[in-house]
Order: sequence, then C-alpha cells, then structure tokens
Amino acid sequence: MGQKAIKLCILQMNSKIGDIKANHKKVQDIVERELPSGADFLVLPEVWTVGWSCEDFPASAEPFEDSPTLEFLSKLAKAYDVNILGGSFIQKMPEGKALNSCPVFDRHGRLAAIYSKNHLYSYCGCSEGNFVRVGDCPVLVTLEGIKIGLTICYDIRFPEIFRAYRIAGADLIVNMAAWGSKKPVPWETLTRARAIENQIYLAAVTQSGPIKDGEWNIGHSRIFDYMGETIAEIKDQREGICSCDINFNEMYKYRNTCTILKDIRDNYEVTSV
Repeated sequence: MGQKAIKLCILQMNSKIGDIKANHKKVQDIVERELPSGADFLVLPEVWTVGWSCEDFPASAEPFEDSPTLEFLSKLAKAYDVNILGGSFIQKMPEGKALNSCPVFDRHGRLAAIYSKNHLYSYCGCSEGNFVRVGDCPVLVTLEGIKIGLTICYDIRFPEIFRAYRIAGADLIVNMAAWGSKKPVPWETLTRARAIENQIYLAAVTQSGPIKDGEWNIGHSRIFDYMGETIAEIKDQREGICSCDINFNEMYKYRNTCTILKDIRDNYEVTSV
C-alpha cells in the first residue's frame, strides 16, 4: 500500500441570515487570510450560505443549474488548488420542498459529488422538515485516492449511516453542521463516538456565533483521529481555519491490529424475558 497522507482543513464561521453574497465574501476573506500552504481538503459548515433559519430557506434556495454558491465554490477550489467539501446550501427543486445539499469540488473546480441530508431535524422549535425534504441516500466520494463519507448535522445521531460508510471503505467521514449551543453534550459526545466506533478520521465542522432571537451556534469544530483523540480544533466561537496532517496508513495498521468489525454479529434479535 502506498503512502496516503493529506492536509485537512476545516473552516468555522458565523453566517449572516439569508445573505448569500455576504457569506460568500466572508468565506473568501477567511480562505485568503488563513488557508495554509499545501492544503488538500477544505471542509465548510452546514448552510453557511444562509445561516440556520429554516423559515428563511425558501427565499434563499438556489436552483442547481444556476447556483451562485456552486459557481463560487468551483472558482474557490480552482483558485486555491484545494478540494472543497462545501458544507451545504439550500437547493431549490423544480417541484415541492428544497434539499439541504453538500456539493463537493475537486481542486480543478469540477463538481465531484453532491449529497443531500438524510435526516432532518424538526424538534425543540426547529422546523427543517417543513421546508426541506430528505435526501435519497448516503454518498461516498473518492478524491485523490481518499474515500470520504458525507453527513450533515442531525445525521450524527444515526450510527447506521456512519457504519455503512465504514463498511463501504471510507477513510474519512465529515459531519458539516449548524449545531445549536443548547446541545453541547450531544455535539461533544456523538462526534467523538462516531470516530471511535468506526476507527476512522472524522471532521466535525459547525457554525459559530449568534443566529437570531438569542440563539447561538455552538462552535468548537474539531478533527478526531481513529481512536477519538482531538488532533485539531477551533475552540469556542472563533471564526477561521485550522488544519492537520493525516497519515491514513497509521489508521490502516490500527484497524488490522484491532479488528473490531469482525466481532459484529449477524443477528442481534432481542430475547424478552
């Protein structure tokens, strides 16, 4: 097996509700200021284009064929010679509800994949399901020999999708979120757990800063290694980029030594007594 190593970068920001142009400019400024030399992959947070305000999603939805965000990310990837896992934007559909979609661009600015959120959060005052429909299926994208599983925010609560990516051969899983500050324990615990139980590198990238009406994003975006150790982080509410070098060969060696997936049983039928 040849050497598989990358420089992985994550970007944390506070989005302005409903203002696509302002949010594009903020990403452009952060990338220009902080993207390190030699970056291979850059991950953005969920709905960074419009901020987390479900009722504002319809007015901000972009048609796939004429999307300012897709054009912006394509140019950004090409200009900075970096593969971009584009967080998510609200994708307008010809009929019915929109999609919460993550576009992926290679470093030449070509669209490599698009994943639409498979689980929608519509609890505790959130109403995502009223404005967005569920995506079709998980998407594993391969870029420069690295297999990456794509998930968005609430997907983190469903270990089944993460295990499916691991079984499909994922090297890295990303969770791009706009996570509320009132749920710190699930954010801290579930992101780390998904890395540990699947022996995989995991990037957990969320927005920071205020949303509206006294609500805040949690911030604290992190990258975990295959044993759940934090190897890079943007603490608290800071806007900016952090990065780390990842050698996947070390992960493969660990998987070959600690072969936990072989211990999965074919049947977990419960006996009630």
